[in-house]
Amino acid sequence: MERLQKVLAQAGVASRRSCEELIVSGRVQVNGVTIRELGTKVDPASDVITVDQQPIAREKLVYLLLYKPIGVITSLADPEGRKVVTDLLPDIEERVYPVGRLDFDTSGLLLLTNDGDLANRLAHPSYELDKVYRARVKGQAEPEDVKKLAKGILLEDGMTAPGEARIVHYDPQKNQTLLEIVIHEGRNRQVRRMCAAIGHPVVTLERIRIAFLTIGKLRRGEYRHLTPEEVQQLKNSLQTRKPRQAK
Repeated sequence: MERLQKVLAQAGVASRRSCEELIVSGRVQVNGVTIRELGTKVDPASDVITVDQQPIAREKLVYLLLYKPIGVITSLADPEGRKVVTDLLPDIEERVYPVGRLDFDTSGLLLLTNDGDLANRLAHPSYELDKVYRARVKGQAEPEDVKKLAKGILLEDGMTAPGEARIVHYDPQKNQTLLEIVIHEGRNRQVRRMCAAIGHPVVTLERIRIAFLTIGKLRRGEYRHLTPEEVQQLKNSLQTRKPRQAK
């Protein structure tokens, strides 16, 4: 969501100050409603914004799949000066936002878009979109451990939703187990906390799939545009899934 006067200015209507004057004078409408209050938040990707009954130029919708490396912040800016995900998109002129997040020390797939409506729905846990992680953990995980992960783990912020988990490989020399874990939520450091709760702290963590989207030929730090068919498939997946009712 952006301030209305900022959206107008970015669309080339006028300067920020002049756009504020347009709003106060009642010449700006959002979804057919005249707005006079400065600071009103709008979604430029989904809201219909007009000035004197003329629609403003809308930014082209962009949908990106990024293979985020470790050491990059899932944010548009960082006060500590660390690299952020948009630094990896030098050729993208549109202002895109990450859908959900990946931790600084987690690599893997991240969606970015300026389609606010789709982003909000994709990020909402009630739609239960699969997010698949490969977690390399300390120690030898047992079948009972993965059953616990799949059934749900009681964390300090509540029980995790049921998902899936399996053992991919155990390395006896390093005494580490590679797990594949499927979750539908997006809690802060959720997979790391789940693994720690069963006594197998994470060594490395990577997200390898979001819904039907996989890493494919992407290398760390690379991105690609989603095809129109993939965008439509994402939208269809949300339409066919009923939001999970909160217990």
